[in-house]
Amino acid sequence: MVRPLIGLTAYAQQVKYGNNDLQAGMLPMTYVKAVHATGGRAVLITPDDPGTDVLDSLDGIMFSGGGDIDPVHWNEELHPAADIDEARDTSELMLMKAALDRDLPILGVCRGLQVMAVASGGSLHQHLPDVIGHDRHRASPGTDPLAADASAYGRHDVVTKPGSQAAALLGERLTVNSFHHQGINDPGTFTPTGWCPDDQVIEIIEDPDRYFALGVQWHPERTGDLRVFAALAEAASRRYRAGRPVLAA
Repeated sequence: MVRPLIGLTAYAQQVKYGNNDLQAGMLPMTYVKAVHATGGRAVLITPDDPGTDVLDSLDGIMFSGGGDIDPVHWNEELHPAADIDEARDTSELMLMKAALDRDLPILGVCRGLQVMAVASGGSLHQHLPDVIGHDRHRASPGTDPLAADASAYGRHDVVTKPGSQAAALLGERLTVNSFHHQGINDPGTFTPTGWCPDDQVIEIIEDPDRYFALGVQWHPERTGDLRVFAALAEAASRRYRAGRPVLAA
């Protein structure tokens, strides 16, 4: 069986191993394993050479978690707590807009959900504690956000909107892990369909009129609940079977 090709946005990072000290294209294997476990074939997309031609070969794309998005993209000054990644912003906002134009199946995870909102004209809260009065959406300072058992993550419930794609896929309520301090203010062209019931922070966005476009604010790849990855793989597989659209020159 041919697996649908699913692009995963990655990041560039200086790493050391052995006698080597170099820049590497990076992405936690939890994302790759989640794609493979649900029937897709993962292809990493690094931000070093931005372009949209890679989308011609893909059946779906997942935008991964990571650093903050520069508020210049919604005309705000940078918050002192922000830690932006300009290279990823340039690459991923370009890829997101092109993927939306092509109606390519899209899954956004944490930062990826935020990229969906910003690319479609929305905006973010730069530092949620300023808005909701607490920092329970991420772990305490000094903990490891990539801890093997994800014990450094926060935990909270998410409630979904009745009748939404999110509700059909995830049920009316679920418990998720959490590690973020930015959050959606304006979802752009997307519809919010999931919230943290304690503070109303938006946790899910979707566009049911698209082939598949869903964003979640948590990290399902670090859990045993891979339903959103399975939904992406299924949509990508349908698109593969239907044939990738041929774009005009």
